[in-house]
Amino acid sequence: MAALAELRYAAGMDPRFARHVDACNNARLPGGRLPFAIGDLPVGWVRPEVARALADFTSVSAGPAGVTLAADAAAELPAIGRALAEAGFTRWRGEAFDVRAEPGGPVLTTVDRGGLPLFGLLALGVHVNGLVTRPDGLHLWIARRAADKALDPGKLDHLVAGGVPAGMTPAETVVKEAAEEAAVPAALAANAIERSTLTYAMDRPEGLRRDILVCYDLYLPEEFHPTAADGEVESFELWPVQRVLERVRDSDDFKFNVNLVLIDLFRRLDLL
Repeated sequence: MAALAELRYAAGMDPRFARHVDACNNARLPGGRLPFAIGDLPVGWVRPEVARALADFTSVSAGPAGVTLAADAAAELPAIGRALAEAGFTRWRGEAFDVRAEPGGPVLTTVDRGGLPLFGLLALGVHVNGLVTRPDGLHLWIARRAADKALDPGKLDHLVAGGVPAGMTPAETVVKEAAEEAAVPAALAANAIERSTLTYAMDRPEGLRRDILVCYDLYLPEEFHPTAADGEVESFELWPVQRVLERVRDSDDFKFNVNLVLIDLFRRLDLL
């Protein structure tokens, strides 16, 4: 995995890039939070007000040292997350994600996507650079997020990006999301090449994001044009890579974590 310190070093020659890396790594742990564990395995971090709400559940023990869900009650976490969403602590997303104590570790239980930042849990996602090689140079497909998205509406985004649902691998998620978001045929999406993994801890309005981003490059034929299939994306445009670099460098127009994946791409292409 690539620590953000490495990415910041790569971008360090220009603070206009480095600021994106710093923005995504702004969480200071514990930062007033309490550790959250399942049995004796630490899995996340919760705010004091969330800890107090969790103390009302019989399978949870809470005190000044932290909050613990009994190991034999791990399967209750989805219902606990739903109850906290109904109490207004988070937004219910209707999509289950695996819960692990460490990247690549065994799945302990699942939780709704909205509960990931609430509990400060690790969250696995994929980002795909949609690349096109043309006579005039390398280009990227750039998406614009729909105006009604709950998170970062109208921001610029990757061709394909999304969280890895419970029971799926990153590679399977790439194929699934590519079809849903951009109408990329499965046979074409399966050609995506895993390039790097980025991690960060970020305080956001929705809570503590401890994200693991698996980054892919997908080279597409010139004649392919993505289509906004599921309403998550408003439109797609094909940009020269230099235009993408300048927009990342000079603006905050891209969704916060997309900047990281693009900086990693620029680093790999020796554009920094």
